[in-house]
This record gives sequence, structure tokens and C-alpha cells, in this order.
Amino acid sequence: MFPSILIVDDEPSILQSLSGLLADEGFEIETAQNGYEGLKIVEEGSPDLVLLDIWMPGIDGIETLKEIKKNYPTIPVIIITGHGTIETAVKATKLGAYDLIEKPLSIDKVIVAINNALNFRRLEEENRYLRKKTIEKHSITGNSPPTVTLKKQIELVAPTDTWILITGENGTGKELVARTIHQLSSRVDQPLIAVNCAAIPEELIESELFGHEKGAFSGATSKKKGKFELANNGTIFLDEIGDMSLKTQAKILRVLQEQQFQRVGGDRILTVNVRIIAASNKDLEQEIKKGTFREDLYYRLNVIPVEVPPLRERSEDIPLLIETFLDECARQNRSTKKTMTAEAIKVIRAYSWPGNVRELKNLVERLAIMVEGDIIEASDIPNAYKPGTMEKTRSFDEQFFLIDYLKDAKIAFEKAFIQRKLLQNKNNISKTAKAIGVKQAYINKKIKNCCS
Repeated sequence: MFPSILIVDDEPSILQSLSGLLADEGFEIETAQNGYEGLKIVEEGSPDLVLLDIWMPGIDGIETLKEIKKNYPTIPVIIITGHGTIETAVKATKLGAYDLIEKPLSIDKVIVAINNALNFRRLEEENRYLRKKTIEKHSITGNSPPTVTLKKQIELVAPTDTWILITGENGTGKELVARTIHQLSSRVDQPLIAVNCAAIPEELIESELFGHEKGAFSGATSKKKGKFELANNGTIFLDEIGDMSLKTQAKILRVLQEQQFQRVGGDRILTVNVRIIAASNKDLEQEIKKGTFREDLYYRLNVIPVEVPPLRERSEDIPLLIETFLDECARQNRSTKKTMTAEAIKVIRAYSWPGNVRELKNLVERLAIMVEGDIIEASDIPNAYKPGTMEKTRSFDEQFFLIDYLKDAKIAFEKAFIQRKLLQNKNNISKTAKAIGVKQAYINKKIKNCCS
């Protein structure tokens, strides 16, 4: 299919000669003698490119350009004029014209400009496609109420330049949220630099964040740019910020306040423009009370808080997540996609998922690889992910309303409640006791009674 070009000019001789020459080059040509006709053709046929004269009766070229760019921003427009001025060129460019060519027209210049504009449009379309695929890859999977709320929050904050603090348990997808925010922001064409604050040794974190000069310390054999410098005009994602030492927190705070820093061993002050997205699996307000996190840094980062819900609070999303992970596994391993039975999904939904989405993904990948058949059955689910007997897999309504006496129902509920909370807290008794508001000795007694 040949590219279609609309020529809009009030001079019949230009329309005739240019149409013939461009048709000979393999383009499909349409013509219009004024802006009204041109806009009507654009609306009906959406050509691949428009050659537009500036000086025409009625709607002139500038007004026609405005309308095209307002309603069809992806169509490239090349201005042709016999009265070219710097002012006209600047105005047309600001309005979105791709190029401006002066009359008398050189067919070689016109063809070069057309090919360049069409190539540019193809690149833009490819970029839009790749960006769309990237956003889809980093999108939050699920339609449960907590997930819908999270998605709406991301849509609201992403286009702004506001700093964001993401909180949530390990494995909930905090980095995924950060990448989604960046992809939907005005800084999407600039880098997103992720820093795992918990993984960098204390003695190296200053060099990692701010860079160093050659000879700044033993082993610094060359100059190195730090994460902040690499993220200039983009976004820096400070993951697990609650694991930074107080000393490093103080240095980070100064940089965040001034957006200026020096490389280790350097004298030159470097200025950056970065958006900060931080994340933590810790309760930073509790860390402030314990004296392990700076209050001023917390309020500097916590402009907009975004909380990522744990998987147990959005179990409705589990079937869709399983489907997504089975898809990914089949693509990565170039194998037939496996399916999971409703009973197997029911077993998985009954588990509390202390490791959240990351743990679910690991399990699905393991099952997709280790199960020999194409269908994953409930019997294939490891025992660690099963509540036990069928009695335990019943819903709370079924389980407790089958008990006749209130006293027995209370005991059964208390037992199930403590077991569930222990599971959520990875069998940490002191943590569970604190979470449910009882003493550790009380839980120890209940565990002893259950086992005796």
C-alpha cells in the first residue's frame, strides 16, 4: 500500500504539477483548493501526510494547520509557501509543522522532506507501540476493589512531578508500581534509575549514589557517575529506603533539598533535576519512634503516599495472576501453555500468601515446569500451600455454622484465627502476638493446647 498525500493549495498549476510528479514517485495523491476542502478530506480519509500552502483565501494555512494538529496530531504537515519568513516558519513549527519549503518548489527537496516526515511518523508509531507494550508489561494485574483503587491512584499521581512514597509488604510489587508511574509520567523518555538501598554496603553507598572521581579512594581507578547523575531529568527509585543508615539518610536529605551534590573526592558541585520515588516494606513512622529513620526525611519523601495491598487482601486477582504467569512461563520456555483446574485455583486462593505476588509467581512457574501434563490439578499443589483437610478448606461460614454450640464455635474460630495470623507472620510468635493484641505467652499456650 502506497503512502497517501493530500496537497492543499489554491494555485491549480501547483496542484497539477505536484500531483503528477508525486504520483510518478508512487504516492497516492488527493488535492484540495482551500482549507475547508482540505479539512474535509483529512476528516474522511486521514492521509499519511499533508502538503499545505500558507496563503489561501478563507481559512489560511496556519488556521488549517491548527485544526489538523488539534484533531489529528500524528499526521505530519509540511508547509509550502511563496512568502516564507522566519516568523512564519517559527509559528508553523510551534504549531506542529514538520517542515517548511519555499516556492518555487524543488521536487527533490519536496521528496526528501516527504520521506523524512513519513520515516519520522513510522518511528513515532513504533515508539507508541513499544511504550504501550512497556506499560502493559508494568501494569498492575487484577480487578479487585483494592487493585482498582491502586490503579486510579497511579493514574492521578503519575503525570505530576510530585514525589511519592510507596509502602507495602515484601513481594507486593512496589517496584512495579514505581515503573508504572514513570511510564505514565512526562519523564518517560528519560531514565528510571533503581537503587536497592538494602543491597549496597554502607561504605559504598555514597559512591553509588553520587559517583566518585578517579583516585578518590583505593580502587577508584576511573571517574564514575552516580545514580543521581544518571537519573538527571528522569526518575530515581530508592527501594527499601528504610534500610539506609542514619548517616546516609542525612546525606540523602541534603541532596533532596538542594538537588545538588559532589562526587566523592570531587570539588565541583553538580546540579540535577530528578523525580524521587521511594519505597519501603517497613512502617517508617514506627522506625522514626525507634530512632532508626529521620523524621525530616520521611516528610520530605512522603508527599503522596501510595500503599500496595498484600495479596491476601485482593485474592480475587489470583485467577488472573495465575493466567498471566502461565502465559509468561510458556513464552519464556517456548512451551505449550498449561492450564489450572478450578479446584487447584481454589486451593491456592485459600492460602494467605505471606510472600505475596512474588511467592505466587514462583509457585506457578514451579508448577508449570514440574507438572508433566498440560493441566495442573489440585493434587499437584505442594502440601505447604494447602490448609490441610477438606474441613479446613471450607469457607468460614460453612466451617463455623456447622458447630452447634457457641462456646465450641468461639474456640474453633480462635484456633483458626491464630493459625492464620501465625501464617501471615511467618510463624513469628512475638510478631503475631503484637499484631493481634495479646501476650506471647497466650499464643504459646494455645499452640501447646493444639498440639497436646
